[in-house]
Amino acid sequence: MLHPVVLSGGSGSRLWPLSRQNQPKQFLSLIGDHSLYQETVLRASKLPTAQPPVTVCSEDHRFMVGEQLQAVGIPNGGILLEPVARSTAPAIALAALHVLTDDPAATLLVMPADHLIEDEAAFRDAVSAATGLAQEGWLVTFGITPDYAETGYGYILCGELLSEQGYRVEQFVEKPDLSTAERYVAEGTYAWNSGMFLFRAQSYLDELARHAPVVFEAARAAYAAAVSDLDFIRVDKQAFASSPSDSIDYAVMEKTDHAAVVPVSCGWSDIGSWSSLWSVAERDGDGNRHEGDVISVDTRGSLVRASERRMIATIGVEDLVIIDTPDATLVARKDRVQDVKTVVEHLKAAGRQEHLFHRKVYRPWGSYDSIDVGERFQVKRIVVKPGAALSLQKHHKRAEHWIVVSGVAEVTCDDRVFDLHENESTYIPLGSVHRLRNRGTEPVELIEVQSGHYLGEDDIVRLEDVYGRS
Repeated sequence: MLHPVVLSGGSGSRLWPLSRQNQPKQFLSLIGDHSLYQETVLRASKLPTAQPPVTVCSEDHRFMVGEQLQAVGIPNGGILLEPVARSTAPAIALAALHVLTDDPAATLLVMPADHLIEDEAAFRDAVSAATGLAQEGWLVTFGITPDYAETGYGYILCGELLSEQGYRVEQFVEKPDLSTAERYVAEGTYAWNSGMFLFRAQSYLDELARHAPVVFEAARAAYAAAVSDLDFIRVDKQAFASSPSDSIDYAVMEKTDHAAVVPVSCGWSDIGSWSSLWSVAERDGDGNRHEGDVISVDTRGSLVRASERRMIATIGVEDLVIIDTPDATLVARKDRVQDVKTVVEHLKAAGRQEHLFHRKVYRPWGSYDSIDVGERFQVKRIVVKPGAALSLQKHHKRAEHWIVVSGVAEVTCDDRVFDLHENESTYIPLGSVHRLRNRGTEPVELIEVQSGHYLGEDDIVRLEDVYGRS
């Protein structure tokens, strides 16, 4: 059976300010109605013999993964939580160990969660070709046939022909300079390294044990001590953290004698920058991509994305990227957008939060939007999904006022439990044990006003939580 494995890591820096650490680009709808993660699992679900996808992600993103799978009706083949980031080699090992528990002959199709593929038929043909090679013991990577000289990708040199569509890997090449990349494209024997792979799960583990035994043993021990938590699988943190942080390329593919490559031209992009998103997006006659409420006058070759609550107007500009969110706006030349990581580093150094969270933060029970903040107060718009509940909690440093805008909220405040209807309000004193629950079939929306000398999210003492966060 074919087991899709989706690697869903990322720091959320390359498409800042739209992507953040708590919501990296794979969970955003950048082209079309679905997120890149959803597009990845939907694409995999159409492959012959494909089983429900296994996702490897950080603990911070676990509920987002579960909700996005549910939203597109894709069953969950396992959500493995990485307790610390250790790159792709140990992450894939966890997935291999997981699928082998039920399918000793399992084949893995490993895909990053944030890639775009426009020609799915070509991709399916490449998977079919790679499957044949995998059954012969090859570890197959997919090489993207280059159509221009790109210096931001690694390259793969195709060697001996193994099948109609597959080659032995002659060499993995680091990101080249421009003249070298131009030579690679002209020679026609090099492909971009896509970071997608297909192989038998046991073949990968055997090669990992041979070439990177410390990585293998760390992953094996971490999975052996794993525990289930709701829909998630928590591996042992101490064991997993003992692994070096190694990519599959470095740990296995560059060392094994069984590396093969299937070149494919499938409209692939890793959406690695705002300029790459502009290049694959549909544009108007002036070369502009507009999203949201945008008015452009004498504007060319630009990507302009307005936030939900604000209009953007441009006059006489060219080759710009303008990305507006409720708490941050990026304005950059299209040829400088790779430097957005520098902005993120400045935010980190200054101890700010704009690289970590959006103003609107999603939680397993719903969301909150910090609509105003000032000296000793903060105002949030809170939405609680039907049937959901916040944790039973208390605060040491703040009190709260709740005003219901729509729906019916069940409120627990110390020894009282009561309903709060539209246009009604209540006060949660500092130190009171409280909970907000929505027992209805429609979302509950309320305004929360916090007051106190400290209003950080870490002033939450969870006493009980249905999502396992207490």
